[in-house]
Amino acid sequence: PVFSTVQLLCNYEHSTIPSSGFVISKTSLSRNICMVNLYAMVQSINTKALLTLASVVRRPFLAAPHIHVPTISDVNYQSMRDHCGIKAVIFDKDNTLTAPYATDIHERAALGIKNALDVFGHDNVAILSNSAGTRDDKDYEDAIKIEAELGINVIRHDDKKPGGLKEVLEHFEENGIKDPSELCMVGDRLLTDIVFGNLYGMLTVHCLPLCSGSDNTSDNKIANIVRTVENKYMFRSLPGKWTRKRTIKHAVWEGEDKCPLILVDLDPQDPVFEMGETINTEEEENSGSETEPGDVDQTANSF
Repeated sequence: PVFSTVQLLCNYEHSTIPSSGFVISKTSLSRNICMVNLYAMVQSINTKALLTLASVVRRPFLAAPHIHVPTISDVNYQSMRDHCGIKAVIFDKDNTLTAPYATDIHERAALGIKNALDVFGHDNVAILSNSAGTRDDKDYEDAIKIEAELGINVIRHDDKKPGGLKEVLEHFEENGIKDPSELCMVGDRLLTDIVFGNLYGMLTVHCLPLCSGSDNTSDNKIANIVRTVENKYMFRSLPGKWTRKRTIKHAVWEGEDKCPLILVDLDPQDPVFEMGETINTEEEENSGSETEPGDVDQTANSF
């Protein structure tokens, strides 16, 4: 009700609230703009991610991806299907497939989505967005538009990532997919896309945002700030390097050395492009520092 009133204040200069008799007086342009920004900010708040943050602080490896690539076009989807037990791929949308809030595939992601569709088929490729297909998407207008323009299914879900597992499994149920380990989650956000996948034992692929600088002005400002902090911690800090060595093991994929999934050679001297490590070194095995898949269930059940 509060935010409905805010919308009303923003849309009308002088009106009577229905069934109340109260009259809204004319407000200044600056106040209207302030209220619009406030409403947009509240819409961008992801309560599920905030609730999960406490667990990620205790278990930062939940945000460590299995592999890290520049774009989704740098992933070997054929190998993923044939050797990793993956039957379907879920993509984030904004800055993973498209520019923020755009409905056309970004040129740098075009080859990747084509390869994924060729390998898995249209029924086993879907979009899980924290904007389109959620309760913020009125009458699912954005989801319907994206499906029409991109030809890719958009999963409807009430809880934003890292929530939404129930709706994801229901979406793929007819295709015989029952175990989350048969799914791959691909996205540019560590605290939403990667945490969501790792919580439930999916294979996780992290990519850099498609747009940056002046090309990224339409992105959600809060999301942009948080993404920058996430990436600096995970890929540009010593604690991040330690965290990536504890990446949760996938049920089938044995690591990049035994089953390569990355199509491009990343510069090991550039920490931004350094992939997350899931290879179990002798030292880690002896110390018991690796995180087993069973730990994921305990973490997921803690919410």
